[in-house]
Amino acid sequence: MANGQWYPPEWPDRIRALADGTLTPVTPRRAATVLLLKDTPDGPVVHMLRRRASMAFAGGAYAYPGGGVDPRDDDRQIRWAGPTRAWWAERLGVDAAGAQAIVCAAVRETYEEAGVLLAGPGPRSVVGDTTGDDWEADRAALVARELSFAEFLERRGLVLRSDLLGAWTRWITPEFEARRYDTWFFVAALPEGQRTRNASTEADRTVWIRPEEAAAGYDKGELLMMPPTIATLRQLLPYRTAAEALAAAPARDMTPVLARARLQDGGIVLSWPGHDEFTKHVPAAPAPAGTPVPAPAGTAVPTPADTTGGGPA
Repeated sequence: MANGQWYPPEWPDRIRALADGTLTPVTPRRAATVLLLKDTPDGPVVHMLRRRASMAFAGGAYAYPGGGVDPRDDDRQIRWAGPTRAWWAERLGVDAAGAQAIVCAAVRETYEEAGVLLAGPGPRSVVGDTTGDDWEADRAALVARELSFAEFLERRGLVLRSDLLGAWTRWITPEFEARRYDTWFFVAALPEGQRTRNASTEADRTVWIRPEEAAAGYDKGELLMMPPTIATLRQLLPYRTAAEALAAAPARDMTPVLARARLQDGGIVLSWPGHDEFTKHVPAAPAPAGTPVPAPAGTAVPTPADTTGGGPA
């Protein structure tokens, strides 16, 4: 996939069906992903995981911890610190129950995939080391959906720290995809005393990397990423600390980024508004599965199998 942009072979037919009105877009599922940051003498670094090369979609691509909203993330109110649900509802463009679900998904997925928990015993505290056997048992139960996040917090007497998150951007899977995701991206700083680990079954590697280093690797075709991933990395470049990025989050535009497709000269042009570097030309005749299509080095089209990138990641 390096030096070329792979796309599912069914895309051209689905795009044409959408254009002629024979394909009805499915409703996107809500999801959340977190750009976890920590400071170093050389500036902030971001936690990224690499999807296993054996995965059918976007194998080998770098992404952030994240995933779909659990239907139980808004089944009841939980102990909550920071901005109110009403504040988050306005910020995220949803109702209060939806805001709780999205924020819960961001915190839960970060714990499930990175072992980092943005919660504490009180509104001004954060848990410390979360790597013991009892924590791992709870994390595994969350992943298996044997335990809801609300139950997990209640059982441990914890308060969700919504003030540790900053809403950063929002991407929606293209309308022609069979499975779609409406994903909110957040930034957060690694809490003191906690450490990340590779807790995701979909990843074979995790790294802490400076955004400029990751972006340079992408530009050279050395690191594979999906459009939302490299876009958010570039957006982090101006900030010298994790606190600066978090302070900038409330002013960020949360208008969703949704790919557009148009027919041109018998082929198809894919574009992401505001992100010209991802514009992609699909030839008139669908290429065989796995055939690379010229595109900026290191890019990979968002895929339906990845909740953090079929839209976003």
